[in-house]
Amino acid sequence: MLKQRVITAVVGVPLIILAIWFGDPWFTILIAAVTLLGTLEFYRLVDNSSRRCPLTYFGLVWALALVLNPHYQNISILSVAALPVIMTLPILISLIWLLCCSPQEKAFFNWAWTAAGALYVGWMLSFWLNLRILDGGKDWVYLALFTTFANDTGAFFTGRAWGKHRLALTISPGKTWEGAIGGLVSSIVIAMAISKIPVFFSGSPFGCWQVVLFAFLVSLFAQLGDLVESLLKRNMGAKESGKLLPGHGGILDRFDSLIFVGPVVYYYATWMM
Repeated sequence: MLKQRVITAVVGVPLIILAIWFGDPWFTILIAAVTLLGTLEFYRLVDNSSRRCPLTYFGLVWALALVLNPHYQNISILSVAALPVIMTLPILISLIWLLCCSPQEKAFFNWAWTAAGALYVGWMLSFWLNLRILDGGKDWVYLALFTTFANDTGAFFTGRAWGKHRLALTISPGKTWEGAIGGLVSSIVIAMAISKIPVFFSGSPFGCWQVVLFAFLVSLFAQLGDLVESLLKRNMGAKESGKLLPGHGGILDRFDSLIFVGPVVYYYATWMM
């Protein structure tokens, strides 16, 4: 399994780096693809657990519209900003559809899972596009991505080597406090290094305390994102969200931490710097 994880990373990481470097349309295509595949995995988890979600295709379109919102957030539709429209219309359409076509006793249950998939994956990943289009956005995306990967890698190997005290036994028995600390330390080290490498971060210099705070927030929310996805799988009775990425599982298994990190880094970049 470790060999498969390494091979997948060796193939996938350079492609991600290039997509970030060249920007649009490649980065948008990457995030849109991750959104569609991740949302589809979400709905399949729901379906496989016998919690039927009848609006899968509608939910995929909704998630795609949400993740692309940074590109048309300043566009007006009949003098109304586009974002409220793409939030309101899907809610109205989906509820009316359920009123007409869904079994009465499961109507809101089905709608809730449809909305949850679109918001959890589509809306949250849209912050990566928001981050990329900021001034110096490429630098922020690289810093956030490498710090998150450092957290995941550090937590994985530290947990395997020294993990004894369970972090969340009922949610994810394999995660330990030792692994969480290892992820945090790895995040700080890599964030410090990346912030000093001009090819990846050429923006305003980070103070030491800013790097530590940044790395702490990334590590904290990356691990929270991982736990949330683990809770989802446990609720659905699944071990993995999919099998698309050998050694990693599915898209959600690999990008679960990034789902939470995107909004945190975006607001850090806009509020703190």
